Amino acid sequence: MVLIRFTDAESKRRALELLAGEFSFRSWASGEMLLPEDALPALAREDIPFVFEGSAAYEKLAPLRDSAASPV
Repeated sequence: MVLIRFTDAESKRRALELLAGEFSFRSWASGEMLLPEDALPALAREDIPFVFEGSAAYEKLAPLRDSAASPV
């Protein structure tokens, strides 16, 4: 899994349309997305611009997660 960032909302929208149903991914309102490395060529083929943030290490994902616990 890799972490990427979209520079604008339109790029993110196009990526979501392309990836839905084909790959599993996680998307945040900050513009970042966690997805399998195999999905990157699909984004490139469609000329969807993104910035590669790196591999998905826990240290990079911790600030993205919602720290508020949900009631059970």
